Formats: sequence, structure tokens, C-alpha cells
Amino acid sequence: MAAAPAREIVLVDCPDEVGLIHRITGVLGGRRLNIESNQEFVDTAAGHFFFRAEVQPVDGPVPSAAVEAELARVLPDGSRVRVRRAEPLPIVVCVTREPHCLGELLLLDAVGDLPGRIAAVVGNHDELRGLVERFGLPFHHVPHRDAAGRDLPREEHEAQLARVIDAHAPAYVVLARYMRVLTEGFVDRYPHRLVNIHHSFLPAFAGASPYRQAFARGVKVIGATAHFVTAELDAGPIIAQDVIHVDHTFTPERMAQAGRDVEKLVLAKAVRLVLEERVFLHGRRTVVFE
Repeated sequence: MAAAPAREIVLVDCPDEVGLIHRITGVLGGRRLNIESNQEFVDTAAGHFFFRAEVQPVDGPVPSAAVEAELARVLPDGSRVRVRRAEPLPIVVCVTREPHCLGELLLLDAVGDLPGRIAAVVGNHDELRGLVERFGLPFHHVPHRDAAGRDLPREEHEAQLARVIDAHAPAYVVLARYMRVLTEGFVDRYPHRLVNIHHSFLPAFAGASPYRQAFARGVKVIGATAHFVTAELDAGPIIAQDVIHVDHTFTPERMAQAGRDVEKLVLAKAVRLVLEERVFLHGRRTVVFE
């Protein structure tokens, strides 16, 4: 018996107007694409419509480009339409020295619970090589200092980093506690494809030492934020957030320890969301279909 054709993911965002769902489902039905799940949202203030569906071809594979073109013909000007096969996408993970976020992604990948695959891990330090190689994955050391211990020019180091990343052709680059501020040129090289975890509940306590900032303010919750990277530090569109409760007995060190637990879960959630094409960019915000 022949295997069923792979599911497709249909993504639409466009100016809102009457009859959009009818038009979209009409095209999908005409192409004999069975809708197995769908979600939609209208930002009434902006007058914008978002739609995501998972569809199963009934009569065999259907060319994605043909479906995209047919949908574009029935939708308003300015619509963005994308149809892609629901298959695992490759990611490259960038790290420095902290293992907790990387470890969570490695475990999910190893047990098949990541809707993608880790193609490689890249570090500006070499400490996490052993952890990565235990999972049978390539680790690339791209140091940011020369043999004499001097910092390389940032653009030179990033050019080396980009060559290693691009060799694996990732859909996304995940910064799993990668402790380097990236230049605008590097960010522009991967538009809306750099996913970062920040160890605080942004926009509060951005920048360095957020747990010490939180301790000094006597906060009662701490959290983590996963976001797309933009040229503005820690200000990209937010993908996922979560918090945990703390109290006056927590030292900055204990806050940081508790924070690591929430960081790894929030980053893993964000990676899953982007790999499953559940995140729409909407200006400085996101629309997320969970």
C-alpha cells in the first residue's frame, strides 16, 4: 500500500474583509485538500486576518506553488500566503558555556519530540562539545579570541560563525544562552530566523544581570522570554514567556537557579512553535496559534 501524501501547512495573513474563510476553504476544497485542523484570528484594531491550517491531500501530492498562486488570486492585495510540507526542519543551536537550554533541546531531539532536527551546535567556547557529541551531533568551536587571547573584530568572528551555520542550511538559528551581542549585519543575514532566550520577563530587566536586578527590586515572580532577534537589544517580537513565583527568601543565586528551569522550557516551547509554523509576525508583535 502506498504511503499517504505528506500533510501540508497553509499560512495566510492579509487585510481583513468579508468572506475570507469561505474563499480560502473553497480553494483548498477544490484542490481536494482535506482540512484536518485550522485556526484563525482577526486583529480588529489593525483590520488584519491570520489563518493557519493543516491539510491532507486526498488524491496525491499537490504543488505548493500552485495552491499559493490560487489563494493569492482570491485574497486581497497585500496578502501573504505560504504552503509548505509538514516535515522536520533543521536548526543550528549556538551556545557559550551554560548547558541547561541546550540540554533540553538535545533531549527533545533525541527522543523525537522536537518537530525538527538539530543539524549542529556551534559554540564560541569548547566546554559543551562533550555533551553534544554524546548525542552523536556535530559540534563546531568558533572562538571569538585569537591564539594570543585577543578578541577578534566582531565582524570577523561573525563571518566565521555564519560560514559554519550556513553549511548546515538551517531554517532557524537558536541562541541557547549564546552570550554574544550580535551586529546588525549578522541579524539581517537571518531575518526572523534567530530565536533567543532571555533570562527575564521582558521588557523588564533587559541587558546584563537580570536576576540581580530582580533581587534588588524585590520581585515576586521571575520569568523567561523567547523572542526573535532584532538589531535592538532584547526588543524583538516575543514568541513565548513564562514565570515562576519567588519570595523574600530567594538569593540572587537561588533566583538564577530557578530561572534556569523556566528558561529551558520557554525556549523549547518557542522552538516548537516556530518549527510548526505557528508564529506570525505582526509588526513588533506576534500572533501565536498554540
